Amino acid sequence: LDKNTLFFLSPEDWRVLLAIEMGMKNHELVPVPLIESIAGLKRSNCYTTLQNLLKHKLIAHNGKKYDGYNLTYPGYDYLALKVFFKRGVISNICYKIGVGKESDIYCCLDPDENPVVIKFTRLGRTSFKAIKSKRDYIKGRTSYNWLYLSRLSAVKEYAFMTALHKHGFPTPRPIEWNRHAIVMSYIDGYTMRNVSQMMHPKTIYTKLIKMILSFAEHGLIHSDFNEFNIMLDEEENYYVIDFPQMVSTSHPNAEFYFDRDVECIQTFFERKYGIKFEEVPKLGEDVEKKVDLDVEIKASGFLPKESVKDLHLLEGIGDNNAAEEEEVGEEEVEEPMSDEDQNENEGEQPELGDVEGQIDEEEAKAMLKIEKEDEDPQDSDEDEDEDEVEDEEE
Repeated sequence: LDKNTLFFLSPEDWRVLLAIEMGMKNHELVPVPLIESIAGLKRSNCYTTLQNLLKHKLIAHNGKKYDGYNLTYPGYDYLALKVFFKRGVISNICYKIGVGKESDIYCCLDPDENPVVIKFTRLGRTSFKAIKSKRDYIKGRTSYNWLYLSRLSAVKEYAFMTALHKHGFPTPRPIEWNRHAIVMSYIDGYTMRNVSQMMHPKTIYTKLIKMILSFAEHGLIHSDFNEFNIMLDEEENYYVIDFPQMVSTSHPNAEFYFDRDVECIQTFFERKYGIKFEEVPKLGEDVEKKVDLDVEIKASGFLPKESVKDLHLLEGIGDNNAAEEEEVGEEEVEEPMSDEDQNENEGEQPELGDVEGQIDEEEAKAMLKIEKEDEDPQDSDEDEDEDEVEDEEE
């Protein structure tokens, strides 16, 4: 990111960027007349602004099949950064910390000169395009935009981070969110993958396994719990990062993801520190759900509370039916009713007119008459007019 370009963009540049963003809600490529209409600029001013934005690669132009413009990731970054500066969340952009398969991480300063972190989601890269098979953002959509999917990913991660931090999990503190960017607290440490030596590897392993179990007790599974998404500081305090792929313990593949998280941790400590572990925790055996955090934040694969109640009811009905069948098998079976008894019972049934709440014929006719009078007041007036005309002719 070039912060100099960010600070020297003119008001017309920002208006055109916003116009293109709004036009992309229902256009893959936004035509120039629509940009002029939304931004409120004349053709000459709009053309000059578009050329300036193209020079800084904040937008892209495509004129092969359909002439129009679309936002690029740098342009989307600038729109989010402008909001953060305006809200007083950050005061300066320092340097890039790292690059992931679906995000870029930058270090910034807040108004008090304290370091904070901005994570820009970057779905659609060559290293991460299998969105349909690995995320549930698309659902039933046949067409989608990478910027929009990045925004959904950021929303989900911010929700996960906020809920987990609120429940006391060791995560970065979420500060602010806008579009596809998240501002969070800075952690002075390194990913576990880059730590050369640990003082107490067995203790850290035990804590990480307990963390996986604690996630599951709250109804969540990290699904990517490995040495790249765990950070350690100098005092060997650990922090968990990267949450958009979290799923619910009610997910169809929950057991697979849970076992994979445990296997990743065990493989890392066995390969690097030679520690072997015989006991392997299992989702169905060692986990008892205590908090419905997955329902609260609508994690992928969660079951609504109504569905959970229905499942419990069905289980209870099944148990009751089984118990009743056993009792019936032990007791004597009653003889079926004879034809004479059935006829007698049928004769005792009340007639339709005797049913409580049944409307009499006279009342029904009266109601219909009132309805007709209410519905056709014009017809009655016309009849009166016709009678008057006949009297005059006579």
